[in-house]
Amino acid sequence: MITLLKKQQIIIAAFNDGKSQRQISKEIGLNRKTVRKYINQYAKAKRELLNSSSNSIDEKELIDEIVSTPKYDSSTRKKAKLTDAIIERIEFFLKENEQKRARGQGKQQKKAIDIFDALTKEGYDIGYTTVCSTIRKLLDKSNEAYIKAEYNYGDVCEFDWGEVKIFIEEELKTFQLAIFTSAKGNYRYARLFPKQDTLCFQESHAFFFEKLGKVYKTLVYDNMKVAVKKFVGPSEKEPTEGLLKLSTYYGFKFRFCNVRSGNEKGHVERSVEYVRRKAFAFKENFISLEKANEYLDSICDELNQKKQSYNEGRNAIEILEIEKEYMLPKMPLFDSARIEELRVDKYSTIVVNGSHYSVLDKLVGKIVLVKIYSTLILCYYEGEKVAQHERKYGFNEWSIKFEHFISTLNRKPGALANSTAMLQVDPRLKEIYKNYYIKKEREFIELFTIINEKGLDEVLKVIKSLKSLSPLDISNEKIKVLLNRHKESSHPVNMKNCEILENSRQMLEQYKSLIPISDKGFVEEVLLW
Repeated sequence: MITLLKKQQIIIAAFNDGKSQRQISKEIGLNRKTVRKYINQYAKAKRELLNSSSNSIDEKELIDEIVSTPKYDSSTRKKAKLTDAIIERIEFFLKENEQKRARGQGKQQKKAIDIFDALTKEGYDIGYTTVCSTIRKLLDKSNEAYIKAEYNYGDVCEFDWGEVKIFIEEELKTFQLAIFTSAKGNYRYARLFPKQDTLCFQESHAFFFEKLGKVYKTLVYDNMKVAVKKFVGPSEKEPTEGLLKLSTYYGFKFRFCNVRSGNEKGHVERSVEYVRRKAFAFKENFISLEKANEYLDSICDELNQKKQSYNEGRNAIEILEIEKEYMLPKMPLFDSARIEELRVDKYSTIVVNGSHYSVLDKLVGKIVLVKIYSTLILCYYEGEKVAQHERKYGFNEWSIKFEHFISTLNRKPGALANSTAMLQVDPRLKEIYKNYYIKKEREFIELFTIINEKGLDEVLKVIKSLKSLSPLDISNEKIKVLLNRHKESSHPVNMKNCEILENSRQMLEQYKSLIPISDKGFVEEVLLW
């Protein structure tokens, strides 16, 4: 069997580079039968995916087929030697030597053999020749000349992370800024994520390509953990499975910068600082991460409209439109979700990374399918979505939705006041409970049934009207009356038709039995609604 990397190389070579099966077989070192097998599998899956209906179950299966990892024997794989940690230690020793020379202690510097011995004592598995070659490269780097690169339309785009601290609902939170910058036109795209993990990495690419409607041929990364699995030599790196899946699915190639060589992706290096400053130096308070990303997207659009003197006065958007003719075609949005099957516990919750998320109380003890995204948790039972939550990243956090516990609370109304569900209910409804429903827990629970049917905004609107008319007498029956009257009034009626008007008045007379006679204002409000 072949590795996912080999599979990716076959697909890229066949469909992007237009190479023959004979050429691919020779370059990759696999027989033509194997090459032909993976080319045919990919072509068939891609064709079916592009022709499939949106959001179908088969679509997810087809995506998985394209990016699936072939099984292989890793027992003979060459052990990684040179790592980022080792390079950092070597740089530390070389810096020490530099400081000693400055103090006139040149004869007390560590030689290559001394650095090798120190690394060995610290527990690192590294060869002496590798240490020597790494030292030479690091020392020669200061004398390295930078060569200005020229880029073709639609060819290269760079990716990087940055850190941003903003306020969400007045709480200071740290987010990761995923940012893309095209090499040719300096087109910028950015999005905030909770973490720098594989899910966020994959989602950032999916959102970026979805916005473009196209895909760049080559993506450039530094040695970030979500892209580089490990070093397999002084300069060779093994990509992560997450990156390989993206590359295989969308069809782009990738390359990595040399260690400590940010200049090799200088466009995006500058963009991280530039976009972060232009966006969040002016605004830092948001009601949600979603709103922060909407704002960030608008800032990037503004920046992309600025004229570029080095690009003949054109802006990034204008250049992007030219680039699209040379870019790879769009694919359906990549589904990066991690899927798990979890049992619903006695609290009617499922647990993801130590945090609890509620589902319908009737599902206690059942197995539900959970799709885990960077900011979202979706729960399904027998093919039907039964819960949706904003993802939590703390430990032992609870996301509880009141409506999931209606049947249980109907049996145990006394548990309402001190329940976790009540603590997380909308603050506006908490206030209504405090003012009108204390010791009337069953009625408050019934109110949620009305909310599920009519919508929270409509119910709150009716309660507001009732408060202005009869602030001491709020009831579910009155709420139902006004909601029904509002529904009827939404249909145009010719008020000149006496028969219809008379029927309406007779209906209201029946409603009056539910209303205190002294509540004249309420009656008038209903008549005029």
